[in-house]
Amino acid sequence: MTEVANLETARIYYREGQAYVERGAYRQAITQLQAAATLTQASSPLGGEVRLWLVIAYEATQQQGLAIDLCRQLSQHPSMAVRKQGKRLLYILEAPPLSRHPEWCSQIPDLSRLSDNPSQDDWGANTAKPRQSPAPRPLAPPVEPGLVETKDNQFVWVALGVATLILVGLLWIH
Repeated sequence: MTEVANLETARIYYREGQAYVERGAYRQAITQLQAAATLTQASSPLGGEVRLWLVIAYEATQQQGLAIDLCRQLSQHPSMAVRKQGKRLLYILEAPPLSRHPEWCSQIPDLSRLSDNPSQDDWGANTAKPRQSPAPRPLAPPVEPGLVETKDNQFVWVALGVATLILVGLLWIH
């Protein structure tokens, strides 16, 4: 096979591997990316990119040793961009794990013991007491229309007059 054909085949494997990583199918991604890595030179820009994605797939499948080893190689890569990414990934992979308080995390229930028959599961079982709705508030007594004061206090006319004076003053100054 010619070098151009190898490079084109490597690009196809690389794109497929990327797609698998983006979908979360890391084992398939590793297969595709390893095939692309065998067809490219480790020192080429494409070879570096392939191996960076391979680090991500290794880490996602808990193969930290392989991921760290590959990152160490990439941190010496001739391409500045690949070398920089390799060093960043290596820093992340070698970082000590953070301690977390239990109250900061949500516990995900184990659903593997659920049956296919919903009647056998106790999803609907509610051990908490039902909340009682609060007592309704008494309504305000109705207001008689004769007791409401409807006399106009001229406020709107005073406000319009003041606004008009301000506008005239601004136009006169300008």
